[in-house]
Amino acid sequence: MVTGARPVALRVAYDAAHGGRWTSLRGGGREWLWRGPEPGRHEVRPDDAFVDAGGLEECLPTVRGEPDHGEVWSRPWHSAGPGTLVIERPTFTLSRRITDEGGVVVADYRLAADPGYRFVWAAHALLDLSPAARLDAPAGTPTRLHPEAAALLPPGSWPTGDPWLTGPWPAPAGLTVDMFGPDDGTALGAVLLDCARVQVIDGADRLTLELECADQPRSTALWRNLGGWPAHGPYRSLGVEPMLGAAFDLADAGPSDAAVVPPTGQVTWRLTISAHRNH
Repeated sequence: MVTGARPVALRVAYDAAHGGRWTSLRGGGREWLWRGPEPGRHEVRPDDAFVDAGGLEECLPTVRGEPDHGEVWSRPWHSAGPGTLVIERPTFTLSRRITDEGGVVVADYRLAADPGYRFVWAAHALLDLSPAARLDAPAGTPTRLHPEAAALLPPGSWPTGDPWLTGPWPAPAGLTVDMFGPDDGTALGAVLLDCARVQVIDGADRLTLELECADQPRSTALWRNLGGWPAHGPYRSLGVEPMLGAAFDLADAGPSDAAVVPPTGQVTWRLTISAHRNH
């Protein structure tokens, strides 16, 4: 509960035919999900380049790397009952059930795969936020900056050949990253390790995202693009992404940086999203 604030009921909408993408997360007269400038999302076919249409994309078994943003965002999901979708791939089956009764959005996931299967999952949520918005997470949380941040650091700061640079939240390596801020031509990605609950604060509104999963690494990824990406036609896009794993790219993930299917052959997890507004 947020002190001095009242709950705001959220409602969610999604598009099963196009990767199970969340198309709306709305409450209190506010739409939280950003819509991107990229056309052609509905024409995407498997193995196409990622189309940044906004909303919340389901990324599995990787975020960056191959295939870009994973296998499931570019394929149709199938209904398996009220609020429940399923997608089957050669190496895994993923099901998701979303409810928003009581104004709190709860998404329950189940992944079935061979024991030992390694994966990264992220709820790649791109949010419509003002320049005053910030990401609230526990101070000191170990945070991995990814290579695009190297250009924002003093020369020689980046460890040669390393896929990330780790430092404490909110200013790893002295680079303050919790404020979204106005567009300044920069873009960076970061992963907050062992961080399963964050709040996005934007004026009087707060959005809380919490991830529950037993015996798997839980993180929160941040994508802060303030008009620094792509190189041709850059625009503003801001991602806060609950994640299983600790790396954007499964290929970079060490032994403790990816989720691993246990001997039972399945992993279950829950994403809860709630909103509050100050009086």
